[in-house]
Amino acid sequence: MIDTEGDCAEWDFPAHPGAVRTARTVVRKQLGDWGLASLGDVTVLLVSELVTNSLRHASGPIGVRLVRPVDPSGTLLVEVSDPLPDPPLERVAAPDDEGGRGIQLVARSARRWGTRPGRTGSTGKTVWFELPLPG
Repeated sequence: MIDTEGDCAEWDFPAHPGAVRTARTVVRKQLGDWGLASLGDVTVLLVSELVTNSLRHASGPIGVRLVRPVDPSGTLLVEVSDPLPDPPLERVAAPDDEGGRGIQLVARSARRWGTRPGRTGSTGKTVWFELPLPG
């Protein structure tokens, strides 16, 4: 499903390595369409990390959703969903670890972040974060 009308945009991607690149592309374009291009770099980085986590740990479709606030002093809400019910763990990666920094990066870059169970009647989880609007 692709819905980019109004104040919400969402996409579903197959669990395929190309999903990360495609997610970055559509998120950056949507932010530009909304006049929020200045949030592009950080949003794309964090979406990349979360979609990569989903690819690494879950199977099945990966959802990405952006919600633009109607209040100019609000926050951009970004959600990444997958069918794995286990929430991601924030851990401290050793200097020579190849991975393990994605959730740390989200926690440090976002105003707030968290996880919640999947939509009613489904399994899985959603990892979300908020970014303040430029002002």
